[in-house]
Amino acid sequence: MTARTYEPWAAPVVTAVAGVLGDTAQGLTGREIGQLLAAVRVPEVEGGNKRDRLAGALLAQQARQQVSNCVIAFITAAMAPVRYAQQPQTFSRRQDDLNEVLVHVGLRVNDEGKLAKGAAAATLNQAAQHASSLRSELRRRSTHPEVLRYCTLEILAKNPFHASLEAVKSVGDRLQKLTGQGLDGARLVDAVLMPGQGTARVAVNTNATVPELDEQKGLANLVKGLFSMYRNPAAHEPRLHRTVTDEELLELLTTLSMVHRRLDGAHVTP
Repeated sequence: MTARTYEPWAAPVVTAVAGVLGDTAQGLTGREIGQLLAAVRVPEVEGGNKRDRLAGALLAQQARQQVSNCVIAFITAAMAPVRYAQQPQTFSRRQDDLNEVLVHVGLRVNDEGKLAKGAAAATLNQAAQHASSLRSELRRRSTHPEVLRYCTLEILAKNPFHASLEAVKSVGDRLQKLTGQGLDGARLVDAVLMPGQGTARVAVNTNATVPELDEQKGLANLVKGLFSMYRNPAAHEPRLHRTVTDEELLELLTTLSMVHRRLDGAHVTP
């Protein structure tokens, strides 16, 4: 029986796939790339780095064969779930990143590590939406890196409940580091973010006028409200009794991102 063949992919798509799987920090090792290329019978080529080496090999083989089968075979071999038995979060990260690329050719990597038909997109925004990736949507929204630094592992584990808890902690931890204050929760906010008799220790404006003081108090109350809504219940209630959907998590992280951006420009009194 003749094996099915697939139309060649555009060079930018193949290059982007190589960018994901050959990423310097999160991608396959050079040795793994060599082993996988040999396994799918793709000759190696010289390259200045892992990404260029992988892209060059796949593009050259695709040009020789005039089909994209070699690229599909490499992705399937690289994403075999058995390779990630001890690293499920790495699988999720690569799956999400690949799906942002593959949506441009109407494909996706499913949970079995195989390519399947998916929604097609023509723009970057459509790609981020169709990839069904929480991480891609957060990147599309330019979520503040301080937020992502605290909850990326939970997002990769597809655990929005604990992601919300860790993300809210990012604000309290940052306020402590900015001021050296050892308090926590609402007491911390009252001590460093809420204006008292004078300017707040972490002031997002000059605190010189009534509107500015209202703005400062509004931010402080917002942070205390987020602590009350997410941090305290998440820390004390069983997960069974508190569900956080992906949509709610997105809204929370977007709000926390705004808080962090206000703190970026804040004046801190020692």
